[in-house]
Amino acid sequence: MTDKSATINKPVFMISSGIVLLLVAIAAAMPEASTSFFQSLQAQVVEFAGWFYVTVVAIVLVSVLYFGLGRYSDIKLGPDHSQPDYSAASWFAMLFSAGIGIGLLFFGVAEPVMHLMSPPHGAGGDVEAAREAMKLTFFHWGLHAWAIYALVGLALAYYGYRHNLPLTLRSALYPLLGEKIHGGWGNAVDIFAIIGTIMGVATSLGYGVTQISAGLGYLINVPETLGVQFTIVVVITIFATASVLSGLDKGIKRLSEINMVLALLLLLFILFAGPTIYLLQALIQNTGNYLSDFVGKTFNLYAYDPTDWLGGWTIFYWGWWIAWSPFVGMFIARISRGRTIREFIMGVLFVPAGFTFLWMTVFGNSAFDIISNEGMALATDVQSNNAVALFKFLEYFPFSAVISTVTIVMIVIFFVTSADSGALVVNMLATGGKDDTPVWQRVYWTSTIGISAAILLARGGLGALQTVTILSALPFCFILLMMIAALFRSLKLDYQKKQSLLDSMNTTPPSITSEGNENWLDRIDMIASLPQAQRVREFISGTARIAIEAVSLAMEERGYQTRIKQGEDSLELEIMHGDEINFIYSIRKRRLQRPDFTPTGTNAKNQEHYYRPEVYLREGGQNYCIMDYSKEQIINDVLDHYEKHRHFLDMVRT
Repeated sequence: MTDKSATINKPVFMISSGIVLLLVAIAAAMPEASTSFFQSLQAQVVEFAGWFYVTVVAIVLVSVLYFGLGRYSDIKLGPDHSQPDYSAASWFAMLFSAGIGIGLLFFGVAEPVMHLMSPPHGAGGDVEAAREAMKLTFFHWGLHAWAIYALVGLALAYYGYRHNLPLTLRSALYPLLGEKIHGGWGNAVDIFAIIGTIMGVATSLGYGVTQISAGLGYLINVPETLGVQFTIVVVITIFATASVLSGLDKGIKRLSEINMVLALLLLLFILFAGPTIYLLQALIQNTGNYLSDFVGKTFNLYAYDPTDWLGGWTIFYWGWWIAWSPFVGMFIARISRGRTIREFIMGVLFVPAGFTFLWMTVFGNSAFDIISNEGMALATDVQSNNAVALFKFLEYFPFSAVISTVTIVMIVIFFVTSADSGALVVNMLATGGKDDTPVWQRVYWTSTIGISAAILLARGGLGALQTVTILSALPFCFILLMMIAALFRSLKLDYQKKQSLLDSMNTTPPSITSEGNENWLDRIDMIASLPQAQRVREFISGTARIAIEAVSLAMEERGYQTRIKQGEDSLELEIMHGDEINFIYSIRKRRLQRPDFTPTGTNAKNQEHYYRPEVYLREGGQNYCIMDYSKEQIINDVLDHYEKHRHFLDMVRT
């Protein structure tokens, strides 16, 4: 049985729970006063720090593009030998569902129409307003949003999987804070992330329940009462809890894949049931307009033509994406082990943004077409109640009742995946990166999210909590900048290590030994025999152990401190370098699939697998076998890699 006390970081767990309880209590006890106070505070932030939000988001986007397309892009998020845990389709479905999937359903029709009717400047409703509406929609939901998520996810995955630090937000600051991440500073960062995640997910759940309730009322006349909304919260919380308890592979993964299929079917239905050619033309033109005005929109603060629109839209969105980034970024990191930085950035930045552009065009431009040909009824409905905008929109298509029902199912699943992935992330933050924790802890966090949403629905404090969530983005901006600085420092060292391995060539061919010229026949026998596990273990504990001990003894005689760690299937030598990076050389047993071409008569012919001892460095597996190396060969191999490590340290110092 799991030791419950060992899985909790008590300061993080207790303090974050207490602050969440306090914030919910204040918002529920004084909904109007707290909302007014926090909104006035937000207005001050927009007025005096709007430029800072815009600058930080621009820096984040440029940095992420550099990481993904520059010289660091081949570095893996994990050891060099690691492979992705999930297929590309499953990976994309999960990051999309946890990211902004629900937002597309809510705003896919509403936002373009609202921009059409109320642009930053001008009366709206004309062709120019339509172009600007789609440009703004792409801007708010495009590369900038996903770059924020990508930065946090990249930092957490890199330090968690390549440097074996806990998969929590504090680890992203290790190069700057050092061992302080394990104390009060690290606790403060994780507490901040937990509070932001719970408030963000609870607020979204509360507003989402109103959309689901409005949809049910629209379709089957279910009254939009508090009791109905409570019931919806309970149902979503129960499903989210069941999903979290079933695990990432069974719960969140499967729900995400189901919802991704439903979203694609809905998208294709609207595309082909609507004005298909017009929508395809609009997609190309919208994308071109977005790219042509990309830099101008990025830095536009309306300094020469001031408007309140900026704070209500762009700054609001930037604050929302930043506030959600600990949650979404950490979840993306959790599912991204084994990918290169290039694969990660391409998958997290460009693929979701491309799908988002397609979605917004199909729904937004279809809505424009309806308004143009059918009158202003849809625009009026959207402006009066954007919670039912999507359902009003679907009225203009065949099988609207069936499609609306499927849409409600999608909304429920999206909120379930948001709630369960949020609970998964919070649970990991509160346990130092562990996700194999007792049932009660996972139930506690899903219940906390659901109960918070229910209380705020009843008392009307959702607006206050949402504003607090957005305000939390301001201090987190500084954490994002620290993450960028830490990543640049760490990736530079990683890259220099790779270069040192290339620059310092191996000087001892492993096939040449002092045992005579017939040693190559022994190597052929070894290759043909496909060794089994016991033979590899004997080699590691015998010849390899003798060689490693000889190197260790020789180094210690010369004043170096070393450590040897022996496992059943592994052997590791570590040479200490004080404050610099230690050298690690290990030999591990690796299992491989027996090749189909194994000749008849081979000992391993009837074995499904065979084994070989491979060399692993700090950076991961080196993908070569040292089976039947002599003592001298192993010693020379260790020294070759050690010389490369010393060359790397010399590069770092210069």
